[in-house]
Amino acid sequence: MTESREPLPDDGLGELSTAASASAKQSQLDFDIGFFDSILLRAPENLDVLRCQGELLSRRGLHLRALEVDRRLAALLPQDSVVQYNLACSLARNDAPAEAIATLRRAFERGYDDFEHLELDTDLDVLRSDPQYIELLAEFQPRPAPSKRKKTRRS
Repeated sequence: MTESREPLPDDGLGELSTAASASAKQSQLDFDIGFFDSILLRAPENLDVLRCQGELLSRRGLHLRALEVDRRLAALLPQDSVVQYNLACSLARNDAPAEAIATLRRAFERGYDDFEHLELDTDLDVLRSDPQYIELLAEFQPRPAPSKRKKTRRS
């Protein structure tokens, strides 16, 4: 014997279930970007959110959007060396090498000095063979300290 079933009344959970399923398919990174976008609509100069959003966009590979955020941060914090450094990275990623090198100079002039990170930062790979970049590093990168080994005389 087959029992006939009538459709259940719509309690709104069907839409909620669909939304939850779509959300589960969205990556955490995409969710965070959307979340910070919504905050920036209401507070476009929120420095903490702008910093986070720039990082997230860059990590997601949305380099043009990251550049927009980094330009906004640089306008709000023109003396911040890390902001200038991040803007240089975004410029390099967006095929603007001359502007990237000029911005990197500003970062150094404002005190950026994490050369260990700079050497490993793949954002700057497109600049590494540029003579202006090489000259800039030669100008600002600290020289290795001379060795303090005792000299021995050979006989």
